[in-house]
Amino acid sequence: MSLSHLSSSGGGGGGGGGSPSSPGKLKTEKHHSHNPRLLLLRLKNHSSYSKLTLYSLFGVAALFLTLFFLSPSSSNSIASSSYSSYSSSFRRSLRTSSSSSWGGSEWEKKVRSSARVRRADGLSVLVTGAAGFVGTHVSLALKRRGDGVLGLDSFNDYYDPSLKRSRQSLLDRAGVFVVEGDINDSPLLRKLLDVVPFSHVAHLAAQAGVRYAMKNPSSYVHSNIAGLVSLLEAAKSAEPQPAVVWASSSSVYGLNTRVPFSEAHRTDRPASLYAATKKAGEEIAHTYHNHIYGLSITALRFFTVYGPWGRPTWPTTSSPRTSSRASPSPSSRPPTAPPSPATSPTSTTLSTASSPPSTPPRRAPASAARSRAPPSSGSTTSATPPPCP
Repeated sequence: MSLSHLSSSGGGGGGGGGSPSSPGKLKTEKHHSHNPRLLLLRLKNHSSYSKLTLYSLFGVAALFLTLFFLSPSSSNSIASSSYSSYSSSFRRSLRTSSSSSWGGSEWEKKVRSSARVRRADGLSVLVTGAAGFVGTHVSLALKRRGDGVLGLDSFNDYYDPSLKRSRQSLLDRAGVFVVEGDINDSPLLRKLLDVVPFSHVAHLAAQAGVRYAMKNPSSYVHSNIAGLVSLLEAAKSAEPQPAVVWASSSSVYGLNTRVPFSEAHRTDRPASLYAATKKAGEEIAHTYHNHIYGLSITALRFFTVYGPWGRPTWPTTSSPRTSSRASPSPSSRPPTAPPSPATSPTSTTLSTASSPPSTPPRRAPASAARSRAPPSSGSTTSATPPPCP
């Protein structure tokens, strides 16, 4: 009797008439299979928690969006933090000045004073890379002839920043204020072009050098491509639109062996990343000039540049023996006529000069111009401003 009772009781739990291994297991299975209310209650509680979590997320998102759109300062801070993250990731080993700050009434007063034109029909020029070798000489030359000049420089450590600080002191004594900032800082560029109605931008800021690209290639893309686009975007939105004169390089001729160089020669075979970024810059500038915004843009392909306050990475600066052999041409030599923009479809002169500069530029020696040493992103003279479109 008792055996029959055990057999019939365990038939449902043994799955074939076998007795269960332990009474506890039988009780557990009966508990789960015969208590659907508990399972339903758990499902309802889980559904309630999920809905509560979802509603909370929607509420937080709505609050964040409301604060974001109603607070301009918040959006500016977010843009600045995004720019800082972008800048640090692309410049890698190049450190910029940590004390750079801009804005405020005193800052705007310095900006306007430096950019004030002091001669009839003078220009108001924003010079990027103003603490560089070429930027310093261009800024001083413009200031001496009575033009308004405002500098912009990041003071990075591609070479010893103390040399750039010395140039900054020289500019300060001449009445040129240099704003510390990066050309990829779009809010800063928009602010400068809003405070001063510049007639021209001399865009000389760039990552120079050929060999350094093997160590830090991202810095070339950051400065020579992204920086140029950032500047052109700010210029096309400015009122009035400033004419842009920017530094390309003779390196765009790449593997070309024909001399003397001509704008009609091929420039589609760059021999370095530096040259490739400069060639890309020419194509970008051509697009902004002809097909989108009609900006007035002039690109200058600089060759070998040397002189006082030159950067220490350049051979003629670092080697006294080399410098003594290289003598500049006499200042009385007449300058060559600028090439016509119609000479070839690859012409870098996108808008002609309305009037010649007040002082004829001096040419570098022919031997230096033909040298295939890596050119610097600089000017052909230490005292003459670039031709104005």
